[in-house]
Amino acid sequence: MQAVPQTLGRRERNKQEKLDRITAAARELFTQYGVDEVTTQQVAEKADVGSGTLFLYAKTKAELLLLVHNVKYAEALNSGVAAAEQEEAVLDGIMAIIRPIIKCNRVQIENGRTYLKEIVFGDPTEPHHAEALALTIRTEAAIAEVLGRDEQLTARDPGKIARVISAIMFVSMSSSANSGLTDEQVGDEIRDQINAVLSTRS
Repeated sequence: MQAVPQTLGRRERNKQEKLDRITAAARELFTQYGVDEVTTQQVAEKADVGSGTLFLYAKTKAELLLLVHNVKYAEALNSGVAAAEQEEAVLDGIMAIIRPIIKCNRVQIENGRTYLKEIVFGDPTEPHHAEALALTIRTEAAIAEVLGRDEQLTARDPGKIARVISAIMFVSMSSSANSGLTDEQVGDEIRDQINAVLSTRS
């Protein structure tokens, strides 16, 4: 749960506390039952808020899922970026960023796949969707930074390579063919594909 700065006014603190309760309730219910089996009314009841209040923060169940997963994604990304700083090899650094994202996305596999689908096909003007898109941009930037450690890769445009790597990650995590694999196996598959991309010479 996010800490509420004491400098905020009472109204702002109340809003933040309600958001924290809604996020925690949705996260628990989605993880336990899956997003398809949970209603917004159940989330509102567990968060101890009215349905009208809930809709001030997320108008649909898809927006609720984005809200929940954005928090998890941001935590995983921060953890991965910190871990990447400790890796010398470029491929190891990239995988240090990606593996926590794989793990958080696959806590409940169907939820993770639905989240990725919402990022691709959802409304980019909706605030939670916009935040999810911003997280993907941050992920690509972090990967590009690691790629920039290699002069040969720098010459090939790290930003473009990072977008390819991001696509590999998203497809591998959302593919139904990989739903029976472990997080480690999905990571190994992604690593092999990235290695092939990095080994390609222009």
